[in-house]
Amino acid sequence: MIQLRTFTLIERLEPQLASFISTVSQGFFPLAGESALFVEVAPGMSINMVTDTVLKTAKVVPGLMIVERSYGLLEVHSTDRDEVEKAGRAILDFYGLTVDDKLKPRLMTNDVIHDIRGYQAMLVNRIRHGQLMLEHQTLNIVEVHPAGYAATAANVAERAANVRLLEMVSFGAFGRLFLGGSSGELEKAAEAIAAHLDSFTGYREEERHL
Repeated sequence: MIQLRTFTLIERLEPQLASFISTVSQGFFPLAGESALFVEVAPGMSINMVTDTVLKTAKVVPGLMIVERSYGLLEVHSTDRDEVEKAGRAILDFYGLTVDDKLKPRLMTNDVIHDIRGYQAMLVNRIRHGQLMLEHQTLNIVEVHPAGYAATAANVAERAANVRLLEMVSFGAFGRLFLGGSSGELEKAAEAIAAHLDSFTGYREEERHL
């Protein structure tokens, strides 16, 4: 039985997120302003069949396809939002699901480190694929469940505030987002992320085990 973990349409990719995806993509790079769809399922192997279905149905381009035994993630994008939405419908039809059959995202961690020291900034910079963390800035570490919602959280944060996208992990058991900037801007970003995640429909994982 397939679990639809993440299903989220990003209407307009912000510049930092589009560029970040390009640094980790093994597919075809998105551009700022394009629409993108992130879909995550468990178990992960069926993402191979889903990718085939989507590319035969809609005029979209795959940027990320990550296949693990436990989880699979597919990101597709296009300049035409209608085509991205068509890809989404094809995925739901493939699985025989609706958009409300997905997990509702949860904000698991929202840690803030003020006035970060140089050596810790260096540690962050060693693992980041995006912007640089600078000494004395504030670091915000966000953890979400399911993992795919880290992408939409990153896009919302960039749109809401002047932040640096340092790192994003959008696959696996949990998603993680590392943001840098001033305390005030990161506070605005955190509020936007929390409100955005809360706006999603779906079910809590524990509800299906009652």
